[in-house]
Amino acid sequence: MSTSVSRPVSPVKVQQLINGEFHLSQAKDWIDVTNPATQDVIAQVPCTTAAEMQQAIASAKAAFKVWKETPVPARARIMLKYQDLLKTHHDELAEILAKETGKTFEDAKGDVWRGIEVVEHAANIPSLMMGETVENVATKIDTYSYTQPLGVCAGITPFNFPAMIPLWMFPLAIACGNTFILKPSEQDPMTPMRLAELFLEAGAPKDVLQVVHGRKEQVDALLTDPEIKAISFVGSVPVGQYIYQTGTANMKRVQAFAGAKNHMVVMPDANRDQVVNNIVGASCGAAGQRCMAISVAVLVGAAKEWIGDIKDALSNVRPGAWNDPQAAYGPLISPQARDRVLSLIAKGKSEGATCLLDGSECVVEGFPDGNWVGPTLFTDVTPQMSIYSEEIFGPVLCVLCVDTLEDAIALINEHPCGNGTSIFTASGAAARKYQHEIEVGQVGINVPIPVPLPFFSFTGWKASFYGDQHAYGKQAVRFYTETKTITARWFESDIEASGPNMTIHLK
Repeated sequence: MSTSVSRPVSPVKVQQLINGEFHLSQAKDWIDVTNPATQDVIAQVPCTTAAEMQQAIASAKAAFKVWKETPVPARARIMLKYQDLLKTHHDELAEILAKETGKTFEDAKGDVWRGIEVVEHAANIPSLMMGETVENVATKIDTYSYTQPLGVCAGITPFNFPAMIPLWMFPLAIACGNTFILKPSEQDPMTPMRLAELFLEAGAPKDVLQVVHGRKEQVDALLTDPEIKAISFVGSVPVGQYIYQTGTANMKRVQAFAGAKNHMVVMPDANRDQVVNNIVGASCGAAGQRCMAISVAVLVGAAKEWIGDIKDALSNVRPGAWNDPQAAYGPLISPQARDRVLSLIAKGKSEGATCLLDGSECVVEGFPDGNWVGPTLFTDVTPQMSIYSEEIFGPVLCVLCVDTLEDAIALINEHPCGNGTSIFTASGAAARKYQHEIEVGQVGINVPIPVPLPFFSFTGWKASFYGDQHAYGKQAVRFYTETKTITARWFESDIEASGPNMTIHLK
């Protein structure tokens, strides 16, 4: 039974963090933050003014001069304290997150925890920033390298993971010795603001992290300001392309994580119950609003006989409010997001796909205004259909049937996105062939959503990523740093000079 949500008395004004102080913006343009289950306005977030943006950038620039000289172990100790505070406030953060995103409480806790894991990784920064040394590269000449921070970095984060994705970015960037400006999603800014409060409580210098808010105008200010050295972004394909093109045109490093269309290949030798359970969770969890959600099931050979089992399992899944313990997932983030998903469901029907399960008319008792979409299942899908080619970002699963594993690999490799994929099989040979030949950055073997732990990197390919170095792991450290190489000789007093060397050859 759904649990009703109390109505707020008045919306909270979301603050900014600039120059180490939390304060209200002088902005005239404010954006409503709504509860996705009720449409109640629970907060208002400012569009940071141009003057405030410049103040944040100037503050971050000034702070960098001091912060970069902070000993690396001291930075690590702040991250150790920060992860401890995040664990202490884990459930509090999850409740804030659930209320503004609509995620179930359990799902919100997972969002927070995956972010904590990245902060734990950032606490290892002394080892991660080690350089290299070779003695005697030539006679009495040694070469060694240092890893040094870039300067002011910025992050632009999406609505769907307001704890995890900010924590992908600013802890590692700051641990590397940079300062950071975060522009979180205007749809759920309260979780990132609480993350910032706890970061200062952990002992971080007050101006190494700035938090600003807004839309495209504020993003453009970060993309074009010469003081910003690197931009991290997570969002859609069109915006990711814009971020990458604009940022690099302004001589910045950019890592832009974009859209996805993730396939699960099911071999007939796989465990049927495991397959069904994993397809349901990976396609409908978080209302399908994950860049690593499974939105396409590719059934190989006799596995097509399991379509009925998948339908039955999806039929038993229902959405609900964040504090309903029986709810499998929550509402979509906004009415606009729901309308887009419904339009794609309608287009799938009109383009000839068979809709075995239709969640278009989903109703949740007690929440008539929620952005609900029920589990939806399509079969007879072809690659030419919009529901296959476009990222739906809703609880919609498309099923395609092929004859062989080779057919499945060819189908997936033709798709422009390459974020994540998985194969369910009992065959080591099939799994080895799949992981080797598939043109996708993150592969799961009997794992539906293969998001790596933070000591690896999040490695989307093709149109799912624009840039060179990925998020977290060793690649993120390389993204947020420069390498300085020193070649050194110390002359001994009793060695006579041998005359000038007129070549570039080291002797």
